[in-house]
Amino acid sequence: MTDPRFAGIGMTSARTRDRLVQRLREQGIRSAEVLERIRTVPRHIFVDEALASRAYEDTALPIGFGQTISQPYIVARMSEALLAGGPLHNVLEVGTGCGYQTAVLAGLVGRINSIERIEPLLARAKARLKELGVRHVRFRHGDGIEGWKSNAPYDGILVAAAPLAVPEALLAQLADNGRLIMPVGGEGGQELMRYTRREDRIEKMPLGSVSFVPLQPGVA
Repeated sequence: MTDPRFAGIGMTSARTRDRLVQRLREQGIRSAEVLERIRTVPRHIFVDEALASRAYEDTALPIGFGQTISQPYIVARMSEALLAGGPLHNVLEVGTGCGYQTAVLAGLVGRINSIERIEPLLARAKARLKELGVRHVRFRHGDGIEGWKSNAPYDGILVAAAPLAVPEALLAQLADNGRLIMPVGGEGGQELMRYTRREDRIEKMPLGSVSFVPLQPGVA
């Protein structure tokens, strides 16, 4: 990343990112790999220029179309939970959004298959990730509730929006020992969950209360 925009200055500088990483460590993020990705991925290029000075605050920010870029703690927490249990070679991401979570995952897993239902968001994310030199991502404009069956099974699935109940299609596309990390529930009562496939059964583990936009069907 030689482009000077990626290095940042002032409120987007390396020192500011280091302070964010320290806050995440204090909040319980333990994975050195995840923390390093949070430190090195330039979050400020994934938000509007007017919000760049707030990019390394631990808060969600608007990205248009009623969507948000998740707060860094949530990105780190979900990434850490996804990685727990071993290396990931084939990952499905539901909800590309601005591409920030994709960029963080790109340094931690093998191939990423990323679905976004809002076409202008997907186009913007693809452009940003190309700028960063992220190459091992397949993109699809589609309905994430249905997953991406042709590229299954997945040893990891991460969903960045909350349905009222876990979609059966996503569980069906998990490989044995594969992990699905996603928020579940209605507004004001969402729980971050980890579902792990163990042959013919699914293990469930709650990971804490969260607040995400709803997982919508169809495309836009």
